[in-house]
Amino acid sequence: MKKKAEGSLLDVGGHELHMTNIDKVFWPKEGYKKGDLLLYHHEIAPYMLPYLKNRPIMLHRFPGGVGEEGFYQKDMAREHLPDWVETFPIQHEERLVNYLLIPDEATLLFAINLGSVDLHPFHSQIKDPEHPDYIVLDFDPKEIDFRHVVEAARLTHEILEDWGIESFCKTSGGRGLHIYIPLQQHFTYDEAKIIAETVALTVHQQLPNTTTVERKADKKRGKVFLDFLRNNWTQTVVAPYTVRPREGATVSTPLDWKEVTTKLNPQKFTIKTLPGRLKEVGDLFKPVLGKAKVRELKKIIRGG
Repeated sequence: MKKKAEGSLLDVGGHELHMTNIDKVFWPKEGYKKGDLLLYHHEIAPYMLPYLKNRPIMLHRFPGGVGEEGFYQKDMAREHLPDWVETFPIQHEERLVNYLLIPDEATLLFAINLGSVDLHPFHSQIKDPEHPDYIVLDFDPKEIDFRHVVEAARLTHEILEDWGIESFCKTSGGRGLHIYIPLQQHFTYDEAKIIAETVALTVHQQLPNTTTVERKADKKRGKVFLDFLRNNWTQTVVAPYTVRPREGATVSTPLDWKEVTTKLNPQKFTIKTLPGRLKEVGDLFKPVLGKAKVRELKKIIRGG
């Protein structure tokens, strides 16, 4: 990323980007500016892009900073896009939606310059939209201590290990944890949901007092909600290394399972600490896009 001239005109991979309002404060308490958010994405782009490339992206935009109300954007049809920015059309039940594609750092910074804070990619790629690359289990605490999220996540890891299946954990960037299971495009979304539901129900059976799979608000209160329904076509989850519009500018951060203990503090992973962490530990999530345990996963679908 090179400055073409004085000001905020940048040359990124041969594409000119005009960065706007870089001194605007996006996190009032911390004083972090839009320029800090752009710099963070420049620094972590090589780590983040593998989880964005070839996937439709939903943006969560906060043009006025996270202290003001944001909005989700799927359709880019009305945006004035540079000719090098690509979109991908998907026919929803009610309308055609042109999703942004983010194949490179220039497009990533273009999206962030729109005021995007967190990025939500599809689980599958445009070349094979019917077959996701992974399953996501979202462990979301509802008025319950975070140690119970850790307990549920560790149990999930142990169960999957017993079944011969690898799993990988990241913070949500909030109070929860996300567990990913590689599928390597071997399964449909319907099959992915069967696997995800089986795992969630197995965990709930062993932790009935602190977890729930019920979606009703009153059923989730005081429990860790084991959300396995994030595995439908067109549903999304925040990308690894994406920033969240929360106090501290926290980041959804891949973890080593050794870090998933009651001592884990997700608030320490921020736009200021992640670049240094990545230089130290690298991309812990890389195997998520690798080989799947196909035989073991098919066994779950067959019911054991």
